Amino acid sequence: MSTPPSIPTTPTEKQKSSDENARHGLQIEEAEVASHAPSLRGRSLTAAVAFVAGTGFTLFGYDQGVMSALLTANKFEAMFPEVIVEASHPNHATLQSFIIAIYEVGCLFGALSNLWVGDRLGRRKTIGLGGFIMAIGAILQTTSYSFAQLICARIITGFGNGLITSTVPTYHAEMSPAAKRGRLIMIEGTLIVLGVTIAYFVTWSSAQWRVPLALQLIFEIIMITCIGFLPESPRWLVRHGHHAEALAVISAMEDKPISDAHVQRTYYGILEAVAVEFPGTSGGDKASLRELLTGGRSQNFRRTVIAVVCQMFQQLTGINLITYYATILFQRLGMSDVNARIVAACNGTEYFLASFIAYALIDRVGRRILMLVGAIGQCVVMVLLAILGSINNAPAQLVSVILLFGFNTFFAIGWLGMAWLYSAELSGLRTRAPTNALSTASNWTFNFVVVMVTGPSFSNISWKTYIVFAALNAAIVPVVYFFFPETGGRSLEDLDVVFALAHNEGLDPVEVSLRKDVPLAGSREADEILGVDPGARYYTVCKGMPTSIPGGEQP
Repeated sequence: MSTPPSIPTTPTEKQKSSDENARHGLQIEEAEVASHAPSLRGRSLTAAVAFVAGTGFTLFGYDQGVMSALLTANKFEAMFPEVIVEASHPNHATLQSFIIAIYEVGCLFGALSNLWVGDRLGRRKTIGLGGFIMAIGAILQTTSYSFAQLICARIITGFGNGLITSTVPTYHAEMSPAAKRGRLIMIEGTLIVLGVTIAYFVTWSSAQWRVPLALQLIFEIIMITCIGFLPESPRWLVRHGHHAEALAVISAMEDKPISDAHVQRTYYGILEAVAVEFPGTSGGDKASLRELLTGGRSQNFRRTVIAVVCQMFQQLTGINLITYYATILFQRLGMSDVNARIVAACNGTEYFLASFIAYALIDRVGRRILMLVGAIGQCVVMVLLAILGSINNAPAQLVSVILLFGFNTFFAIGWLGMAWLYSAELSGLRTRAPTNALSTASNWTFNFVVVMVTGPSFSNISWKTYIVFAALNAAIVPVVYFFFPETGGRSLEDLDVVFALAHNEGLDPVEVSLRKDVPLAGSREADEILGVDPGARYYTVCKGMPTSIPGGEQP
């Protein structure tokens, strides 16, 4: 199979390449496409991808919640007395935060490693590698007999999770239809909470602490096994020259024949995105970190910064104040150890159910509105928690418990799955893997900061900690409103057109993203916006496919 020629960048090259393309099309045999057809199609394929992605994020949530719930377990404290906070050992508050936060350090390095391995291995292999590393970490955690071993095991587990969380949203976004992408990826956020909730219920029982830690292996085995049966992302396949396989996957995703107009438009949109972002190559080379700082039509720097800030905001909301310290917070509000565990489990259950609100709304109202509603609601809740914390009587404590449920609800609506979805959608194909690596690294960096600071903060300034997070949530609102473009309802390639059009016309990308007249990727109008020469377009010659691209352009 021949490799597609690159899109020329100078007038002379354009003229030469136009004649070249007239003589040489991209020859793909129908039989070759059929040989790469996935065993699943349509809804079955979409459901299978969602299941594997969801398993990865359920594992993520479980691993977060299990350590939070174990911190006050008697048998866990007996094995690791370093986590017991008491007057005779004031430094144990830091150690208690450290055993949780060190996991985020591993996640950070795992996410950053995706800068080098993500595009080289592909989405599926990276997810499988992350699951394998997590399994090793889970075994080491389960067999820990010292605080030092537990710390090392947490770092290893986190490294694997960093690979998974920086790859799964990208894979899921690239394997999802534009109209359903928001709902499908928001499921990942829902399943994070499911994992947390399962951890609360498991550790609330009388099971030895080693059993809850070992249960991580179930999710890891399922994910590693199932990912082997799924196809690779068509974007990654086109980028690396596997055109027949990419076309087969797109056909299976849409459950339509390769001659279908929508299948062709999707394929040509990806093909041209590769041509624009990988000029002069077959698409196999990888973006350098320096390219993330570029502007122009691609607006790489702007898109990278927004993705990084979005993931940072998710952590600065203060959600892990509750996720990691739920049982301790409820104990501070006057509950016994048993009652605190029961309420924490109920809190996780309500959190899980609230996440379905975002699932129902995400593709109807868009990303920006949900982020704004979430941040405003979270700010109000934090202000009320601070006021009630200063009063600190029985009625105030009761209302504070209810407000902690309310905070989870607003976070589930606006930020739970949103940060993962939005960051995966925002960047172009060439920089998608490194941008998601950096944005996920941002998430884990600020996750670490929040978790490390929260324990000592409550010990030193008590209820005033809520004021800090109220201010941070308030700051999120104007940044989202003025700088975060709307990504809902568009294909990943359509977003390239949005940013290119904003650059060409000197407009704000937020303003352009809200317009209804932006041309679709793959059309002649989009070609002109992206700077692609229509005479140098690629045409696929395949039995059963029409001789024109959707939109009327003749080869």
